[in-house]
Amino acid sequence: MQRILEPGEIEALDHNAIPRVRLPQRASIFGDRARRLKQLAAGNPIGDYLNLMASLAQAQQQALNGLSGETDSHARDQARNNLAQTHLLPLILATDQVRSPHWQTVLDQLLEQLTKASGLPPALIQLIERIRQTGANQRDSQAEAILRRNNEIVDPASAPFYAAALQVICSDLVTRFDVHDVPLLDTPGLCPCCGSMPVASVVRMDGQSQGHRYLQCGMCAAEWHMVRIKCAYCDSTKGIAYQSIEDEQAAGAAAIKAETCDECHSWLKIFYQEKDPYVEPLADDLASLTLDLLMGETVYARRQGNPLLWQAAEG
Repeated sequence: MQRILEPGEIEALDHNAIPRVRLPQRASIFGDRARRLKQLAAGNPIGDYLNLMASLAQAQQQALNGLSGETDSHARDQARNNLAQTHLLPLILATDQVRSPHWQTVLDQLLEQLTKASGLPPALIQLIERIRQTGANQRDSQAEAILRRNNEIVDPASAPFYAAALQVICSDLVTRFDVHDVPLLDTPGLCPCCGSMPVASVVRMDGQSQGHRYLQCGMCAAEWHMVRIKCAYCDSTKGIAYQSIEDEQAAGAAAIKAETCDECHSWLKIFYQEKDPYVEPLADDLASLTLDLLMGETVYARRQGNPLLWQAAEG
């Protein structure tokens, strides 16, 4: 009797198949990001902030390592996996992680690690203390606003630290899955692992991913394949164009462009690993604010900001 193969089994038979999903490497997700942020800080107009985020990323890696011994039936729940596969849903929802029993503990661990650094600016010390003194319910409200992009009530100063804790929780859960657990979604522009939007895209140059574009999730750091010259948000292949910084001699300018869509008037950064082998999409996105400023003068809108940098809502 013949048996219908599942998608993962089909891919396993084809050694030339494009990896549909690249799960983050648990042992180095945030450590790699920290190193890249430090590298990008040199000569960058926001170098001090990038160095701060590098320290935060290093603290994230330590916190994630500390969660390795924690069991989480939610992540390994086969019934939920089957539901996700059947109904084309993400494996978990980042928006649900406010209910995680670990996220506030992780937040406190991140703050504790940051305070160990010498020479912190007084304003940062005050901000850390303010977050520490915030009640649990208020913390939950702020975290939910961040995850749901309710910018009107998000505190932009503290948001990167809340987001960093939630990134750890999401990455912890997602890295407990096998890549073949990840379903195919029928909704463009959403992470198949946690349902978040991409922070940027990258054309990879390693292994079977060589020459193929991946969208990187801003929360769990998973990457999923999307063909090039296609809008990440509306799936259109019409009216796709690429904008770049005119001075390609500027640091990293040759490795980054803004992909614009005339159908939905959105834009998303795309990085080219061929031009810079050390590209880390979230870190490089944070370090390339010049492109954001230039795109702010156009008719295109960015759908998703960087979780580690928030602007005050316009009143």
